[in-house]
Amino acid sequence: MRRLILPLLFALPAHADPAFIDRSGALPAPHVYEGGWTHFVGGGVAILDCNGDSRPDLFAAGGAAPASLLVNDTAPGSDITFRAGPVQETGVIGAYPLDVDGDGQMDLFVLRDGVNRLLRGDGDCGFTDATARMGLPEDARWTTAFSATWEDGADRPTLAIGNYVDRDDPDGPFGTCDESYLLRPEGDRYGAPIPLAPSFCPLSMLISDWRREGDPLLRVSNDRHYYLSEGYEQMWDLSPLREWGAAEGWDTMRLWGMGIASGDITGDGRPEVVLTSMGDQMIMENTGGGFTAFPFAIGAYAQRPHTGDDGRPSTGWHAEFGDVDNDGRLDLFIAKGNVDQMPGLAMEDPNNLLMQGADGTFVEAAADAGVATVARSRGGGLADLNGDGRLDLVVVNRRAPLEIWQNATPDSGRWLSVKLTQPGPNRNAVGAWIDLRGAAGPQSREVTVGGGHAGGQAGPVHFGLGDADMAELRITWPDGTVGDWQPVAADTAITLRRE
Repeated sequence: MRRLILPLLFALPAHADPAFIDRSGALPAPHVYEGGWTHFVGGGVAILDCNGDSRPDLFAAGGAAPASLLVNDTAPGSDITFRAGPVQETGVIGAYPLDVDGDGQMDLFVLRDGVNRLLRGDGDCGFTDATARMGLPEDARWTTAFSATWEDGADRPTLAIGNYVDRDDPDGPFGTCDESYLLRPEGDRYGAPIPLAPSFCPLSMLISDWRREGDPLLRVSNDRHYYLSEGYEQMWDLSPLREWGAAEGWDTMRLWGMGIASGDITGDGRPEVVLTSMGDQMIMENTGGGFTAFPFAIGAYAQRPHTGDDGRPSTGWHAEFGDVDNDGRLDLFIAKGNVDQMPGLAMEDPNNLLMQGADGTFVEAAADAGVATVARSRGGGLADLNGDGRLDLVVVNRRAPLEIWQNATPDSGRWLSVKLTQPGPNRNAVGAWIDLRGAAGPQSREVTVGGGHAGGQAGPVHFGLGDADMAELRITWPDGTVGDWQPVAADTAITLRRE
């Protein structure tokens, strides 16, 4: 790992012990993700600013119960509080925010056990169903994964739709994975689905230019519990559409795939990957030509519960990188929880908060931070909910209330929040890279839609700066145009507009 030599090159700040305060009582009412076997998976949360006030709002899946739109009413730097919004969609597995029509308002692609919905935002946290108007399929598949990007010259994003088990197959559920597909725009509407075949019951997808060559690729993580023996983890070229194999250096790997997290933890400008599963949470280094598993000693495999006496393997779901203590190093949150009553897996399975140290290894801190709850967690997100420069935590639980945790980490480092915007249909610059250099070392972030488990966020990109009062950043825009390095002050939220 390159990070192992960084202490020799940079004055890295000391690790701050994370601490969180439970603000779940700030919700207008408890929110629970409920339902039978079609809601064993899912339970994601979309984090977005739905009314333009620069405060992150939440759209939380409810499964058999209604989804909840939670509008953020928090005053800057104050205790987190929300009010209820108007959306009451049922059958929701998860959701991802993106500006589909380029009008500057955030929309929602809603994954459902049934017909998916494209909800068009009005800029005031109201949403209108635009599914039919946009020509999206109105079939009733069981959708569990999603990612999106803007391809060259397109007025709408290309959508990757991951469908799980075919519920109507009389030979199911095992070995009856449904068809997943791409949707490409044709003018203002979408064309016919383009199959992603073979398909092996995906639970997460992420489109990323992980080689940084201007060629976004679609990574798909699949659930071995249902594809049994013939499936594997997948990588797809989008144009022309083709699945990678041995000729591209893509090694066959099989796991009970649940979620994907992506982030550069080595400082070389390319994103590493975490794949959650039933068992080890695989953490893989990006070598530029492929991915190689990090040694177990990195401390992030999180294969067993870290509290209690249940020694059975863990079940990981949503994973997300974020700098919780603002020391300039990405930390890792993993939501954990038994599928339902699977006897070979841990029943009391606390969530992980893995803090990255100066040597590149991770140390478990969830229990000391107060966030090691043992509900059946599913979705989650790290976002600055109260504008104080520290990443707060949202956790969606199955058959237990949603949790809101306010980051109260003392002696945390300084920070920077960066929002990108550009003319044209891809208003939020999905596919852009932000490179930052400062006293804590180099950092790189990619603007993506997808990954996690059944939910993600569209909002400012957060950097921890350690003790530095300044840094420099450079933007590589989605079309490959590279901007100049420019100085930025610490403890600020900036918007960079491309003219």
